[in-house]
Amino acid sequence: MFVSGASILHADLDAFYASVEQRDDPRLRGRPVIVGGGVVLAASYEAKACGVATAMGGRQALALCPHAVVVPPRMAAYSTASKAVFEVFRNTTPLVEGLSIDEAFLDVGGLRRIAGSPVEIAARLRHEVRRRVGLPITVGVARTKFLAKVASGVGKPDGLLVVPPDGELAFLHPLAVERLWGVGEVTAAKLREYGIGTVGEVAALPESVLVSVVGRALGRHLHALARGHDPRGVVVGRRRGSIGSQRAIGRGPHTPEYLDEVVVGLVDRVTRRMRRAHRVGRTVVVRLRFADYSRVSRSHSLAQPTSGTGEVLTAVRALVARARPLIRERGLTLVGIAVGNLDDDSVVQLELPFDEGAADALDSALDSVHERFGTSAVTRAVLLGRDQGLSVPLLPD
Repeated sequence: MFVSGASILHADLDAFYASVEQRDDPRLRGRPVIVGGGVVLAASYEAKACGVATAMGGRQALALCPHAVVVPPRMAAYSTASKAVFEVFRNTTPLVEGLSIDEAFLDVGGLRRIAGSPVEIAARLRHEVRRRVGLPITVGVARTKFLAKVASGVGKPDGLLVVPPDGELAFLHPLAVERLWGVGEVTAAKLREYGIGTVGEVAALPESVLVSVVGRALGRHLHALARGHDPRGVVVGRRRGSIGSQRAIGRGPHTPEYLDEVVVGLVDRVTRRMRRAHRVGRTVVVRLRFADYSRVSRSHSLAQPTSGTGEVLTAVRALVARARPLIRERGLTLVGIAVGNLDDDSVVQLELPFDEGAADALDSALDSVHERFGTSAVTRAVLLGRDQGLSVPLLPD
């Protein structure tokens, strides 16, 4: 249902990893900071002003900002900071929907009598995050989740932006089409080919025309958002629709053997998370980013839901093989894999053949060892002695 009045908050920490580093080391405050060496994991706003962006190669980032300070990532520190921020969120309202470790939606519509107006609550939340955690946070306040998220993006850094219900379209329509959920580089380029550059221009199109340009599902979705329609409420405890992981690998060139090591490590990580969360999935997705910053996605639907490493790995290897001509032509810089169409494993009762049951037993045995002694205690032969990349902190699966 629609929320009456501007009572949904989207709270988003500013340059999260870099802000934690600046908080913990006073010498970094006010200076351009890059987290990560070979690939930029995060950049402070001082570094962003020089053109540094997340996922950019470290060499390119330093060419743009030679006076930047490069610091190694400290995932434990970011996880601790995230937990402290979410404690502030939950102390503000019980209706919190986490999106990632550094952002969440909050519904404060029922708190006016005991906590004040949504704007007052948002201001107090920002103050509490700064006081208790020492980090800047931007909050957007609006009637819908979509508009609240857009408001926080426009309000960055360290801001508070309110979209009143009677000013929604005046706020939304002048913005670039990239502000619409679902519009990435490819869709934005397609829209601009038709002379569509703003949200208002999207809103002016008949739905049938938009569908003919970007497809039925996305066209209907963008048609609604461009007119301010978003019926989704804040959902507490929503489980993930997919579980994934990605790894930036630099510009290369990379041998097929190295790429397979990356794939095996990612699949191992994702399926281990799935089993820990008691989830199984049917759709395997591979996402690739190339040296020219273009991206492609490939997907495959399995015959039955699984969390087995072997089944998912076989599907991922086949998808990567299909993309090899593009990899050779453009140069690969990032590999991501995900398993979607998730369900609880208790819901799916499978009669496994012996070999699949044996594989599941092996996965379970490895999970038990990892849980007790850490993921490096036992590893697959192809990963022995190999750097498997960073494990970034995540919300619970």
